[in-house]
Amino acid sequence: MSDPARNLTTMTDSTLPADAPAPEPTRPRSTARSLLRLWPYVRPVRVRLFSAAFVAIVASCLGLVIPLVLKWIVDGPVAEKDTGGVWLGGGLLLAVGLAEALLFGLRRWLVARPLAGVEASMRAALYGRLQRLPVSFHDRWPSGQLLSRATTDLQLLRMFFAFPMTFLLVNGSTVLVGCVILLVQQWTLGLVLLAPVIPLVLLCAVFEVRYAVAARRAQDQLGDLTTVVEEAVLGIRVVKGFGRHRSQARAFRALSERLLHTELRKARLLAAIWAMIMTLPEIAIGAALVLGTVQVADGELSAGTLVAFLSTALALRWPVESIGFLLAMCNESATAADRFFDVMDEPVPDDVLREPDGATDGGRGEAGLRFEHVVFRHPDAPPSQRPALDGVDLHIRPGETMALVGATGSGKTTLTSLVSRLHEVSGGRILLDGDDVATLPRAELRARVAVAFEEPTLFSASVRENVLMGADDGAAGPGGLERALRVAQAEKFVGALPQGADTQVGEQGLSLSGGQRQRLALARAVVGNPRFLVLDDPLSALDVRTEAAVEAALREVLASTTALVVAHRPSTVLLADRVALLSAGRVAAVGTHHELLRESAEYAWLMSGADGTESGGAGERTEESAR
Repeated sequence: MSDPARNLTTMTDSTLPADAPAPEPTRPRSTARSLLRLWPYVRPVRVRLFSAAFVAIVASCLGLVIPLVLKWIVDGPVAEKDTGGVWLGGGLLLAVGLAEALLFGLRRWLVARPLAGVEASMRAALYGRLQRLPVSFHDRWPSGQLLSRATTDLQLLRMFFAFPMTFLLVNGSTVLVGCVILLVQQWTLGLVLLAPVIPLVLLCAVFEVRYAVAARRAQDQLGDLTTVVEEAVLGIRVVKGFGRHRSQARAFRALSERLLHTELRKARLLAAIWAMIMTLPEIAIGAALVLGTVQVADGELSAGTLVAFLSTALALRWPVESIGFLLAMCNESATAADRFFDVMDEPVPDDVLREPDGATDGGRGEAGLRFEHVVFRHPDAPPSQRPALDGVDLHIRPGETMALVGATGSGKTTLTSLVSRLHEVSGGRILLDGDDVATLPRAELRARVAVAFEEPTLFSASVRENVLMGADDGAAGPGGLERALRVAQAEKFVGALPQGADTQVGEQGLSLSGGQRQRLALARAVVGNPRFLVLDDPLSALDVRTEAAVEAALREVLASTTALVVAHRPSTVLLADRVALLSAGRVAAVGTHHELLRESAEYAWLMSGADGTESGGAGERTEESAR
């Protein structure tokens, strides 16, 4: 057994698939372009967002009125010792402050509900996309990476809409208006305060590039960490059973420390830019204060103007100093948007791959399930590698049950997954009652074909909900649940559960035994009375007595459907009318169980488990035991 700690600590910076975007961009990324891609999700609430931004700009600019009121108070009532004027000025300041607070409260009210709706719509779009993406996509992508995109990344985007997006506009407008006010009041002092602008722009440009790399790396590493936590929780029985908790803890610490180093790098970058953004304006304000004091002393400037000028400059401190913080949030949001669109940009297979051609029309007389020259190559397989399935030809007649037998790795599970288009054929075609599955809408294909996998998957729902998932609304008919449970020999143990069929089975159905989960998966496959049934070794986890009872009940279902059953044991094979032997991606032989025992040494060897040199005797022993 390999050490998971060693495996995880030697991972690269991300466990993203090979064809997914790298954690560190290989080309410059435009923050604005990444964020503009979110516009379709923002468009429905654009009126409220623009209204909120306008209200916030008015509120922020209203704060710049306070220095002008102070100028009037100092040069007027204070200089003239007019007490009534001072009280009037104080009342004006209070009114401006209250109006500013009310406007910011209105902005918050305007954006709260729409932004929650934007996040919800994006999460729904992402979830819908994940449901439509092919199984090959999910085979390549770690689940933790997908979870972090659906949770952490979307929360970052909602924060961006609520704060940085608005306040970049608000603070930019405030700084622009404030600079105009400063230049109008005293243009020489205004130029002194504007001197740091060019250095700050250059620093922010450098900061954005470096922070974008660190932000992407941190979010990808968080996805890796989420994957490790999820796998440890789901595989807790394995971890405890093999005493691997220490190695798992070491692996988790290694990933945590790697994420910590990345977060500290982000913090250092943010600290550096924030220090420069705060230091340069402070120096400029100090220089303006000295120069303005000299001008007041020389009589070139009134005291009220200097007070108003410095008050305006101090009022602009937060809009200027927040630039670093807002840029950091924008970069993280742009990274979150890129990660969101990593998934949304993945191509979804067409519902109908191709139009029916003449060959298909000509084959409509062939009812049942037919494989014609089927070839399948895994998408990530090198061109030199032999296809997993290489020219499979097989016909299962209407109402017939065909057992599919083969050695491990011969392509049995792959072939069954092609029927319901969990994977797409690379060549050839599969016909259901003469219809090419590639020409059928997925909804119709799913209605015709039901599947039960070797590894049963149950959801955090009731037994009833898990079983009825195999039928469209009303397709199971009255008593359909009870019939399905009876066929799967599950009615007894389901009836013994605390709430019967309404009992919650828990995550992955781990509160049930392997055989119970497998029986519920079988019930789910048969509950909708499908025309075609594909079963991938559905009885492998059952004991001998339960298996015999399930097989007896299953014969009733198989008598009225066309079925393809992957089988490894003679008892399962005997459910079938005929048997197909799959070898190295091809159908090597087709016949009844007894015919293949006599005629195929490979089949006899598979059924007996004996050495191939003894296949003749093994065939006789297997045939005898099968009787």
